[in-house]
Amino acid sequence: MNSLQSTKTWSPVQQRPAGHSVSLAQRVFRQGLYETVNMLRNGEQLLVSIIIPVMVLIGVHTAGLLDTEEHSTLQILTPGVLAIAVMSSAFTSQGIGTAFDRRYGVLRFLSTTPIGNTGLIFGKAIAVMLILLIQLVVLLTVAFVLGYRPELGGILPGLVFLLIGAVAFTSLGLLVAGTLRPEATLAITNLLWILLGAAGGSVFPLSQTGFLTPLLQWLPSAALGDGLRAALMDGQWALLPLLILSAWAAGATALTVKFFSWK
Repeated sequence: MNSLQSTKTWSPVQQRPAGHSVSLAQRVFRQGLYETVNMLRNGEQLLVSIIIPVMVLIGVHTAGLLDTEEHSTLQILTPGVLAIAVMSSAFTSQGIGTAFDRRYGVLRFLSTTPIGNTGLIFGKAIAVMLILLIQLVVLLTVAFVLGYRPELGGILPGLVFLLIGAVAFTSLGLLVAGTLRPEATLAITNLLWILLGAAGGSVFPLSQTGFLTPLLQWLPSAALGDGLRAALMDGQWALLPLLILSAWAAGATALTVKFFSWK
């Protein structure tokens, strides 16, 4: 509903006076800003994207639930919280927002403007990246205040995992939003976010899941969490999680392109 209301007052494809044409790149960027503002205005999405990850970071660190002889809870937990932040902005928030935009005809309207379908998709990608940047700044600031220090050699692989994870979960969110009713999308994305965050290997390492570990390691949440932990804790590239996450990104993107409905 917020998306529909916003299009009545401002649109990334507003008419400009003659002689002041706007390039496609500018339209796409403005669409990305439009999507970002809508996500930040939505209290529920803000809760899922920023407030809950911060609460998890502070709460689990305070309780010391993941302390080991080699690593503190904060070292183990922070990469996992970054993983769940990607899932919240790329999968849950983007899926829910797109589903209701689709119901109220916002997608159909924007796809007929000069920005087109491709520009709309790129705009959503920009929005996810901007929200993710905000999440990283907030979460890492809180973590640093609490005493967290990442392995500097793992920054590059960590960024690669964050980028591929954003692609994978954005595609999954759009796949759900573009094929199911908004109510179903709302339920599924929130439920999966909770399950994957709690038991899917993102926040908590799979070593705590016992006999289910060989199965759960193939989930995109586990691949993202394991990859970020290997990078930011040990400064290493985790090859198998990278391949698994890349396969999810490629597969989900292909399915979304094929089955996404704009109506």
